Amino acid sequence: MEFFCYHRDRPGSMALREELLEEHWSYMDRYATEMIARGPTLAGDAPTGSVHILDLPDPGAARAFAFDEPNYQAGVYRDVLLRRWRNTLGRTMWDFPGGRTGGDRYLVLGLGAGQAADLAMPPDRDDLIAYGPLISDDDTRWLGTAALVRAPDPDTARAVLTPHRYADIEVHDWQFGGRPS
Repeated sequence: MEFFCYHRDRPGSMALREELLEEHWSYMDRYATEMIARGPTLAGDAPTGSVHILDLPDPGAARAFAFDEPNYQAGVYRDVLLRRWRNTLGRTMWDFPGGRTGGDRYLVLGLGAGQAADLAMPPDRDDLIAYGPLISDDDTRWLGTAALVRAPDPDTARAVLTPHRYADIEVHDWQFGGRPS
């Protein structure tokens, strides 16, 4: 089962985040084979959250991943969005043909409202790093769509989702995560 996890930073927690960086990376190293995508959302150079998309055995394992994470335990994050997710592209971010660098990257998060939307991939998949629907734990309800996108600007990134089919669409600067090489 694939899961989308978005930890949003608590205002004023940057120093604590920096203090726990090695603990965070060590924790994530334990999930290296399960990772589909990972990386921080940003405002300028400052992190505002942390995205992790993983393949885990069940919702309990996903909750353990999200809530045992050192930054969560220490209070770096103000909230967590954890949802089942379906890997429509069938690949990891490391398989993205555009590579780790070049171009701006965004998290586009559409929170569902009503009928399912954007279940099929957009026609231009060359700029999609990760893409898929957010679904209920029992796989019966569409709850939205989450995508990691390379785009020239936030408006172009937002256009990967169908306007007016979501209660809200958020666009956040995002970058590939993990230990520096």
